[in-house]
Amino acid sequence: MRIPDNLCLSTLRPIRGGFYSAGAMRTLFGGQRVPHLLQFEQKEFAEFRQEAASRISISGVQDKISLRLVDGQLTPTDREGEFILKPVPNALAGTLDLVEDVPANEHVTMQIAAQVFGLRTAECGLVFFPDGEPAYLVRRFDRDPESSRKLAQEDFCQLAGRSRATDGENYKYDGSYEEVGRLLREYCGAWKVESEKLFALVAFNYVCGNGDAHLKNFSVLETPMGDSVLSPAYDLLNTSLHLPTESRTALDFFDDLVTPSFKANGFFKRPDFLLLAKQFGLREQRAEAILNRFAHEKDAVLNLLDRSLLSDSAQNRFGTLVLDRLRAIAD
Repeated sequence: MRIPDNLCLSTLRPIRGGFYSAGAMRTLFGGQRVPHLLQFEQKEFAEFRQEAASRISISGVQDKISLRLVDGQLTPTDREGEFILKPVPNALAGTLDLVEDVPANEHVTMQIAAQVFGLRTAECGLVFFPDGEPAYLVRRFDRDPESSRKLAQEDFCQLAGRSRATDGENYKYDGSYEEVGRLLREYCGAWKVESEKLFALVAFNYVCGNGDAHLKNFSVLETPMGDSVLSPAYDLLNTSLHLPTESRTALDFFDDLVTPSFKANGFFKRPDFLLLAKQFGLREQRAEAILNRFAHEKDAVLNLLDRSLLSDSAQNRFGTLVLDRLRAIAD
């Protein structure tokens, strides 16, 4: 892959030389100037991943390791990690389409969420191994930036009391977005504000083809003041690029309800979203405004896709899917 030298590898905005804008260096790297090339090979990544597997508490099936900044270099670590690194999952090449696009996919999806729709997301960017293969880099958000104290974070599996040991292999898919909203109301004092954010995030995942937004991919986070809010969004990517036949959503919308709209269409449409918003406690006018914004920002989404590091094939498929999903929530 040719590494662009006039495009910020975090924001995807044009820059005059270099690889990260001043703003990106501030938000992603705490103001430090960090090289876009990693100082270790993929072989070293794999060796560290295997050796540290029992000590690194990062969930998920994709290979990843923790990094921290040491003398301006991103360095593998098994404690006090500041970043998570996800390379191309080459081991899954036989089961995923467009596997080489996975890092760029997650990166641009996160940027669309933050820049176009104003969702609060984890700071992220792209870095490269010495051979030019890309990797997705995301900054951890579970530490107080002032004191470095670790902030309590609980995903919705934990809030629901579900685990693999107690509920089986499918535990993180055994729930509904209605339940997520109910748990958010229970654990967040400012639930009315946070529920709007949750609704926008559910709608975003649908529009951008994230069919793996399960219970562990939503969390509440302790603030420095000691209360809890919906955490910044993470693990956002268009999974349909790589698994074209998967379900449109990881969870059902409702606990035990199949709506007339879903019965008629076989997938969720605008009436289902409006009913879900009502279950979250949103006023219908606010829910309508959130859904309408997606259609209004169509061109901004396509422009970001065009500036992304996705292959032409992945860009085209991503754009086609977004337009299809927008039609689904338009009426």
